Amino acid sequence: MSLARRATPEDATEVLRLRQVMFDSLGRLGASGATGWQAESLPLVRERLAEADGDFAAFVVESPERPGGLAALAAGTVDYRVGSPRDPRGRVGTVFSVATDPDARRRGYARMCVEELLAWFRARGTGHVLLTASPDAQPLYEALGFTRDPDPSMRLLL
Repeated sequence: MSLARRATPEDATEVLRLRQVMFDSLGRLGASGATGWQAESLPLVRERLAEADGDFAAFVVESPERPGGLAALAAGTVDYRVGSPRDPRGRVGTVFSVATDPDARRRGYARMCVEELLAWFRARGTGHVLLTASPDAQPLYEALGFTRDPDPSMRLLL
């Protein structure tokens, strides 16, 4: 039995805290140590977590050491893209936030959260799932069946 459960609006503050843990562990330029963005994000995250049938979900494991706190998180969305020969339905999952508190790592919590998120994607008819893996997380994703995508990725900040 998995310890992971679907996050609720009451988890929103901890979901954002764990997202910052992810940013800090990646050393993202401009994001490491920053927390001001969380206050602006909090109302929308609460709203989105309340949407049981929405296109966003987060799965969490509660911290055994910190009552009311979370130890791990995996969050993602289902997006529609025009169908293709490989995915006629055009439903694409994106995992965009996986994090575990440093003191709770190596217990399988992130894996439990990602497995629940993948089951959620499957239940929504998602044809494939995309994510960006750090070198430390790559073995976890490979064990779950992810492979490197040869398509180049580009980004435009608006």
